[in-house]
Formats: sequence, C-alpha cells, structure tokens
Amino acid sequence: MSRIGKKPIAIPSGLEVTVDGTVVNVKKGNNVIPVETHGRVEAEVADNQVVLTKVGETKESAAFWGTYRALINNAVEGLSKGFQKSLEINGVGYRAAVKGKVLELQLGYSHPINYDIPEGLDISVEKNIIHVKGADKQQVGQAAAIIRGFRKPEPYKGKGVKYTDEHIVRKAGKTAK
Repeated sequence: MSRIGKKPIAIPSGLEVTVDGTVVNVKKGNNVIPVETHGRVEAEVADNQVVLTKVGETKESAAFWGTYRALINNAVEGLSKGFQKSLEINGVGYRAAVKGKVLELQLGYSHPINYDIPEGLDISVEKNIIHVKGADKQQVGQAAAIIRGFRKPEPYKGKGVKYTDEHIVRKAGKTAK
C-alpha cells in the first residue's frame, strides 16, 4: 500500500489545479505544468487539496498511485517555490558565462561548448558556480546533468563540473619506486 499516494496535496494560494479527463493541470499565471495520468489514477480537487485514488487493487496500481502523487506534488511545488541545482566548475582555465540564451563553457577542450538554455529555465553564473533554476523538476535536473556531462569530475585532481553537494572520492596518483 502506498503511503505517499494516501497523502492529499495542499494547493497553495495563487495556484490553480484543474482535472481535465486524465490530465491534471497545475497553473500559476501563464505557467502551466500538465501531468498526464493515462487513466492509472483518479484525481479530484476538493477543499483546496488534490486527492488521488488508485484504480484497481493490483500492486502496479499502488505503485502508480504514489508515482503520480509525487509528480503532481512536484508540479505544485515547482510553480510555488521553484527548483534549483547548483554546479561547481573546478580546473585551471575552466570558465562559464551566460550570453543571451546560451551558456558558454570553456572546459579545457580546444573549443568552447555552447549550451542553448531551454525554455522555462533560468541559468546564472557567479564565479565558478552555475545555478540552474526552473519550475519543472525533471527539466532542471536534466539540464544540470547535461552540463555536468560535458566534463565529468575526474578522481585524481578533481577537475571538471560537479554538483556543489557532490563529494568526489579522490585517488592517489602514481608513486615512484
């Protein structure tokens, strides 16, 4: 039995949640995050809360119950507070700069890497830290993972792009006999 699926989702003031068939739309101003449930759970808005009920009694339906509750909660939390991931650049000559809608990274390659900032995300750079902010948790995490993937941190000197809360396990280098 899903303990997460049982909990109702409180709707903060300023947000509007509507159920349109199998789609739950979370709206704030012009921003709308749709969550497609594919008919696996039933959603209902009542008393400023979203309540989900599972369809059927199978183990799979209980799993979907908790999953869709988490997805709808992430949409509500994203539009009310927003999500942020921070990345740290370590290395001599490694730099990042935002130029218009492009994040320009210099990570020790012979060429700069230009990453087009997706719609709905805000990327800012201060010194050697890149902040990725947005309302969609999946989109924020995916953009941060792509940026980290341009130069993953290596275990010997710790050079590369890493999450600020990530710990790199360092290895000892070669030793002379």
